[in-house]
Amino acid sequence: MEANSSPLHRGPLIAAGILLGAGLGGFVDGIVLHQILQWHNMLSGKLPPNNLIDAKVNMYWDGVFHAAVWVMTALGLRLLWAVGHRRDVPWSGRTFFGSLLIGWGLFNVIEGIIDHEILGLHHVYEYTIRHLPADLAFLGFGLLLLLAGWALVRAGRTDTTPAAASH
Repeated sequence: MEANSSPLHRGPLIAAGILLGAGLGGFVDGIVLHQILQWHNMLSGKLPPNNLIDAKVNMYWDGVFHAAVWVMTALGLRLLWAVGHRRDVPWSGRTFFGSLLIGWGLFNVIEGIIDHEILGLHHVYEYTIRHLPADLAFLGFGLLLLLAGWALVRAGRTDTTPAAASH
């Protein structure tokens, strides 16, 4: 970095990565757990999809959930686009990938605590009487993502290539 240049700021890159990571983590949850494996739906803890009407209500709220994670992902992409045009933001693959992991981990931990445990809207594997093991595994995976992401973001502190100059 030149002596007369402005200081570098990693915050915008980290914010973009966290939003993208949360959105993409939500898509993994919705696509894999809700749709492919069909382990739960958004409201299956309160309204089991045992008939067509209840299944349709759950499908509607799964759609609302997907719309919300789409918005998070789009906002993250918008922030990332802005980062690419800023000379004061250093590009670092480690910082960005670490931020993605932090975002996904935050999604798992927040969604797991609020939806699974506090509100009981659904559990990771709804169709069993023992919800806690799968719920704890989901939270544990989220914590691992957070720790791995944090380590990568810390490692990326030494990367000082400005984003606009790396294009």
